[in-house]
Formats: sequence, C-alpha cells, structure tokens
Amino acid sequence: MATAPGSVLFCCTYNAIRSPMAEGILKYLHGKRIFVDSVGVRAEEIDGFVVAVMDEIGIDLSKHRPKTFDDLEDTSFDLIISLSPEAQHKAVEMTRTMACDVEFWPTMDPSVIEGGREERLEAYREVRDRLMERIRERFPPSAAPQI
Repeated sequence: MATAPGSVLFCCTYNAIRSPMAEGILKYLHGKRIFVDSVGVRAEEIDGFVVAVMDEIGIDLSKHRPKTFDDLEDTSFDLIISLSPEAQHKAVEMTRTMACDVEFWPTMDPSVIEGGREERLEAYREVRDRLMERIRERFPPSAAPQI
C-alpha cells in the first residue's frame, strides 16, 4: 500500500468554502500525520454556512483565517489539490518553481445555490459529504505517512 504525501495544500477561489472544508476534513481524519494547509486565489472571510455544516460533524472552522497563495509561508508541498478551475491554474503555475503533484477535483461552489436557509445548507452539506468521501478514498488511514 502506498503511503500518503507528507504535506497537502488544498486550494480554491476564495479559501472561504471548499478548501477550508477539505483542510478541516483531512486534519480531522489524519491529525498531524499529514501537514495540511489551504489557500485561495483571493481571500474572503469564512462562509457562515461552512462553519455550520462542519460543526455538524464535529469540525470547528470558526477560527479559520482565509489566505491566498501569496500568503503561504512554506511552499514545499508534496501534493496540491485544487477544487476550482481558477485555483487549478494557479496550482499548475506553482509547479514551475517547486516539484509537487497537482490533482484537480472539480467541486461545486455551494454559494451559488439560491433558496431558503435549509436549501442552501443542504447544498453545503452535499459539498462537505462529497469532499469527505474523496478524502477518505484518496487518504485512507492505512496510507498515512510513517512518522
């Protein structure tokens, strides 16, 4: 069984919905066995619906502080997973100056869903649950890096 990368960067457009969800889920599943961070092409405050749906599964994102690629203190990642087309472009640009793998996981932006609070929360839950599924598949506990 192959081991998981030692460091993963999730990225999306604003680092306010999809990438913080993915970061929180991977940290929840693997703790400190994998270094995980997230960024956006641009930064926007964490979305309140994200905080609510992640809290439902025991992950607290209320203290998440969005940041951009330019805000990264360390750019040494084994794997970058982009969740939006704009972030994919930026991730590929990063491979010009660092050796890492890039994966594109097209992920719906739930903030575009209109309707009442419950309809909107359901869209965020769908994104959360799909990310949980993809992350469990891609980073099974048995593939955690050996420390």
